[in-house]
Amino acid sequence: MRIVHPLRSARVALLWGGLSFSALGDQLYAVALTWIAVGVFGRNAGYLSALQALAVLLAVLGIGRWADRWDQLRSMIGADLARACALAAAVALWLTFGGPTAAQLIGVIVLLAVGQAVFQPALQAVLASLVSDADMLPAANGLLDATDRSARLLGPGLVALLAGAVPLAHFLTLDAFSFLVSAAALLLITRLRPRLPATRSTERGSVWFSITRGVRAMMSHPLLGYCLAVTGLLNGTWYGVFFLGLPLMIAQHSAAGAGLGGYGFVLSAYGCTNLLATVFFGSRHLPARPQFQMFGGNIVIGVGLALLGLAGLLPGPWLLPGFAAAAGLGAIGGPMKDIPLAVLRQTRLRPADRAAGMRAYLAANSAGILLAMLLMPGAIELAGVQRMIMACSLIYLAVGVVGLALHAGWVEPSGGHRA
Repeated sequence: MRIVHPLRSARVALLWGGLSFSALGDQLYAVALTWIAVGVFGRNAGYLSALQALAVLLAVLGIGRWADRWDQLRSMIGADLARACALAAAVALWLTFGGPTAAQLIGVIVLLAVGQAVFQPALQAVLASLVSDADMLPAANGLLDATDRSARLLGPGLVALLAGAVPLAHFLTLDAFSFLVSAAALLLITRLRPRLPATRSTERGSVWFSITRGVRAMMSHPLLGYCLAVTGLLNGTWYGVFFLGLPLMIAQHSAAGAGLGGYGFVLSAYGCTNLLATVFFGSRHLPARPQFQMFGGNIVIGVGLALLGLAGLLPGPWLLPGFAAAAGLGAIGGPMKDIPLAVLRQTRLRPADRAAGMRAYLAANSAGILLAMLLMPGAIELAGVQRMIMACSLIYLAVGVVGLALHAGWVEPSGGHRA
């Protein structure tokens, strides 16, 4: 279990513990909010996710000039505290006025998106400074990746168990508490010695320079450049399937035990194999030619999405098990591509460019989600949810095959840059 070796460091252990609570709270929030939105807006619920993606995109593009000069660890603490306050305020208003208003939902979505735009790039810079041995970065990334994967397993399962006992408003309360736990863990890290290396940038430049800096850094490496170019397309596709297509497809089959509990069950199945794959790939060294694992992961996800669409043809008693099996298979591909990508970003980019590179990646992902959530409601109206999911599977398959065709012969140059 090489993946747990980074926990020997107290600072990594604190980081992982805080992120575990935060990720679990995020899943409770995400599943509950998705179900509320689908119940109220139907297929148009995707526009709320589009709004969230737009908020992240604008925050990522606008905040870089200042964020690179902030202390990254303290930026993470501030982002956690701000998100906890936003959720607590939303719950208070919900309980006071008897239900969430559109303005409240939009406000929470925007504030949490801005917090994410600050937190995620800072995390990339901080993690590399916490791990003293670069050879342990795959394990450290796998360990933190397992935070999200285990949350995808436990969070939806908890939603399924608590759906009848916990008011929807208090799923947001639980998420706010999880942010406070994460902030406390990060604060403890700042109290530990020796002092962390500086992760902020001292460079100055225009707003445009700060926006394009991460893109330039990523495009300087062939694999990172290709992944940046396609990540928006892939992330938008994945998000549209699991946060719009899947709940709509489940809701269409209410006689088969569908509902919020059924949705949570399928997402838990996804989380189970996702976590197991993370433990496996996080325990391995970075391959000498990581492109085969990375683009193979895209192909595995594409196969899983194709089977997810076909599962909608199964008879009633087999419907949810079919969805769960297909989602579980596709989930294996995520860690296959994500862990090598994170390690390459942390080791092939200069320390001062790591947060900027992650912001470029986050901006592309947000743009992909924004575009997907604007287009998919219309696509579902024209073609149906099942055909939409099948089309999404072809996107993943095409990106994986083209990536292998373009980069099959690529080898890291001898003496290539390693930050």
